[in-house]
Amino acid sequence: MTIDDAKAQAKALRAALVAQGTVISHAQALELIAKQHGAKDWNTFHARLSMRNTPPELALNDRVRGRYLGQSFSGQIIGLSGSHNYRQITIRFDTPVDVVKFESFSAMRRQIKATINEHGRSHYQTSDGEPQLIVEHE
Repeated sequence: MTIDDAKAQAKALRAALVAQGTVISHAQALELIAKQHGAKDWNTFHARLSMRNTPPELALNDRVRGRYLGQSFSGQIIGLSGSHNYRQITIRFDTPVDVVKFESFSAMRRQIKATINEHGRSHYQTSDGEPQLIVEHE
């Protein structure tokens, strides 16, 4: 369900009640819809629906892909902690990632630990302004 779906339900409820002689405000209809879906009030329900419209939540053992220091990777989440907004994530790469761009030198990483935001991006950036880590579901 989306926020627009909930608002449409509130509008339909209000119209049905008016047809039966009971007048309520749109705000009251929104509160009733929220309670019908198990929320204590509209603001709580709105927040819950808004969270559903964000990228899917990452979970332990999820398969992920993305970019680390400019290099593409795929792997598995082997550690995850923190809140939805900022999470510590540990990823084991399927294939080691070379984190050095020099031809004469390599530094292969098989596993990393980083902090990401709710969009799966690290706060820290590379010298070209890209997030050091970008994580997406596979």
